[in-house]
Amino acid sequence: MIIRKVIESTESSLLCEFACHSQASKGRQIEEDACPVRTIFQVDRDRVLHSKAFRRLKYKTQVFLSPEGDHYRTRLTHTLEVSQVARTMARALRLNEDLTEAIALGHDLGHTPFGHAGERALAQLLPDGFHHVNQSLRVVDQLEKNGAGLNLSWEVRDGILLHSKGQGPLLGRALKELPATLEGQLVRLSDVIAYVNHDLDDAIRGGVVSNADVPSALRRALGENSSQRLNTMITDLIETTMAGNYTAVQISAPVADHLSELRHWLHENVYRADIVEDEFRKASRVLRELFAYFVEKPQEIVAYGGHCEVDDPDEIIIADFLAGMTDRYAMNLYQKLFFPQPWKTL
Repeated sequence: MIIRKVIESTESSLLCEFACHSQASKGRQIEEDACPVRTIFQVDRDRVLHSKAFRRLKYKTQVFLSPEGDHYRTRLTHTLEVSQVARTMARALRLNEDLTEAIALGHDLGHTPFGHAGERALAQLLPDGFHHVNQSLRVVDQLEKNGAGLNLSWEVRDGILLHSKGQGPLLGRALKELPATLEGQLVRLSDVIAYVNHDLDDAIRGGVVSNADVPSALRRALGENSSQRLNTMITDLIETTMAGNYTAVQISAPVADHLSELRHWLHENVYRADIVEDEFRKASRVLRELFAYFVEKPQEIVAYGGHCEVDDPDEIIIADFLAGMTDRYAMNLYQKLFFPQPWKTL
């Protein structure tokens, strides 16, 4: 008996007709033998979970740089919260939880140290710009496993590539701008649902804002605390998607408007707060000066743990190296390269 086939058969009876069934996957870029125990999406989930890039998320900024407090979110805990929100809704909608989880766990693997400050710095330094979405796909396709990549399925790669919303509208996007699977679309909205709630929670914890600062209209519409807001958004998405007969994963227009307003409020009052921006400027300087250093001495990348693809230009190799760093590694390396070091005697 092949256990994978039993699981695939079970999917046929448990998942709704609009879900992406494992047997219907478009497969991998490089063909390989199927696992006898796990479906293709379970294998992908495990490959992401066991990757070095995933482990490094533990020490990458979400909003607050290198927080000393144990309870602030990092890029790793953000990823886990996105995964849990998405899986909760996937189960309610009878979508494929394994595909949903694989996309969610992999969606931010390409994020830089120092959060979006690091991303902005690299975007300004590279001729063709930089976006963590493209870098996440590059990580799983080329950089992991010493350049061999993870060889993930088409559906997971599609979900990672098209998960980002930027600051654009949550609804009304053309189909070509959305993931091809409902599971990928679910992760796309789970990402924003998770981060607006946990970033606000961290900002309140850090004294940047208080709950009373949140506009009263948003508190009445979405809830007075994080738990209530999550319940409002998650319930609305499930009910709206069902009511729309699964044509797309969607939230109602009123809740989408309130969610967008809350996201905009966070940008103005948290992400651009002086105390946050001051640290972001320092972080940006760290990456800029490291980039300039390795432009002059690209051969030193390997000595500090980087990996060189022979066909890539130096700027891309340096960007791969910097984007893969954790906050603490970037700061320690900066100190080593630019600060005077104690004299070592024999």
